[in-house]
Amino acid sequence: MNRTTLSLIAGTTALAAVTGFAALSAPDATGTETPAKPAAQLPVERTRLLCPAPSTSDIAETTYTSFTPVTEGTGNGGKADLRAAAEKPADDPAAGDGKGKGGDDGPAADKGGGSSGAGDAGKPALTPKEPGKPVTGDTSGSDAPALVGTADGRFAPGWTLQETTEVAAGTGRGLQGVTCTAPDTDFWFPGAATTPDRTDYVHLTNPDDSAAVVDIELYGKDGLIESEVGEGITVPPHSSEPVLLSTLADAGRTDLTVHVNVRSGRVGAAVQALDDKIGGDWLAASADPSGSLVLPGIPKDATEVRLVAFAPGEADADLKVRLASPSGLITPAGHETVHVKGGMTTAVDLGDVTRGEAGSLVLTPTQQSVPVVAAVRVVRGKGDRQETAFIPATRPVGTRATSADNRAKGSTLSLTAPGRAATVKVTASAGSEGGTPVSKTYTIKAGTTQDIEPPLPGGLKGTYALTVEPVSGGPVHGARTLAAAQDGVPAFTVQTLPDDRGTVAVPEAEQDLSVLQD
Repeated sequence: MNRTTLSLIAGTTALAAVTGFAALSAPDATGTETPAKPAAQLPVERTRLLCPAPSTSDIAETTYTSFTPVTEGTGNGGKADLRAAAEKPADDPAAGDGKGKGGDDGPAADKGGGSSGAGDAGKPALTPKEPGKPVTGDTSGSDAPALVGTADGRFAPGWTLQETTEVAAGTGRGLQGVTCTAPDTDFWFPGAATTPDRTDYVHLTNPDDSAAVVDIELYGKDGLIESEVGEGITVPPHSSEPVLLSTLADAGRTDLTVHVNVRSGRVGAAVQALDDKIGGDWLAASADPSGSLVLPGIPKDATEVRLVAFAPGEADADLKVRLASPSGLITPAGHETVHVKGGMTTAVDLGDVTRGEAGSLVLTPTQQSVPVVAAVRVVRGKGDRQETAFIPATRPVGTRATSADNRAKGSTLSLTAPGRAATVKVTASAGSEGGTPVSKTYTIKAGTTQDIEPPLPGGLKGTYALTVEPVSGGPVHGARTLAAAQDGVPAFTVQTLPDDRGTVAVPEAEQDLSVLQD
């Protein structure tokens, strides 16, 4: 996504590494300095997203949804595709016949204007045709591979991929969803476990041509759990490795924080947390360690909410716990504050903290600010008809955030303004199989959470995407809940809505010939 410009200046070769475009001009003859102009926000030119292998269940049904918002200034060129991690793009000279190791295929069907033929050599699993319209692809069974998506040109800014899996029975039964993420080098996952009823994997996907070396550390209530098994894990090029957490720590560990640290290369990482009795879901990485955190979109009918927090440094953190409700910020009785020891994981059972109303957790320092990461495990339903999802702390919506997989029924958009009031515009895209976009503006009062039944595209057919764009006011945090009842089980999954990073700040650079003088 960074642009690098090589310039020849006055016959002397000089290498200038600049994020963005460099504007060259002659020095001011008067010697006066021109005030620096603010960096321009320009659309990114390339985006890569990684989707973990969806399930080990033979009865899993998975849908992939791809969506790029329409962004001004992108031109008419570009493309996007989604392939098995073991495949290489068709324009890669080492792509071969387009098949991965063992001939892995991607989604078996492609709807909404994409390209089908996932099993054909050299053809991508899913290919969007135009921004502003979702494309979906389906697959089933336990052998669906991890996928790597690449978008450039007009398809790159804000490109979002959603992987949604329905499992009718067995461990982790219910609805599992994850937003495919960009490769990175550092991830924190509070809320994992190795108890007998849990089967938790951390999925590592390497999209590059060289191997990645990864360390996985587990932190419990007493600190770091010593294990040499998680050190120096090699993830081969164009591959994905699921690592069972119970092989890294003794069984019976609950409320663990997983730290994925990449020594060399980069990977995509996500934790799949599956329970024998109460379903399961994907646990996405928490926002970077911070003194203040927001965990948005706790469903109003949540029967259990468990907060898991971790302080990566040596200093202890004391956090004020508040719930942003529809009427304002309130303090949960008996849970006014939480003390998190440095290097240790702390868990707090908040019960049915939302009490039938929309809610988001807001964590702030009581005095000194100490960076922490956090997530909540949310349970809906009762008895043997319970289902689980996870909500990590997340960054604000920022300039724009996107949710790719929304349906005519079962989608709820939750927006929180933890500080000042804010006004946002919510746009429902065209449907994957037909429909026209619709936009609506909402005002979120200061310190509140508002659950919104999203606007539906006119004449909707298929699924649709939602984009959230702040118009005025303070920062907004958001999450989207997707629900689908399964034989009386309130199956659901929650995805947070951080900024989709569709634009990048590009500073204006000027030629300075003085660097060539002795």
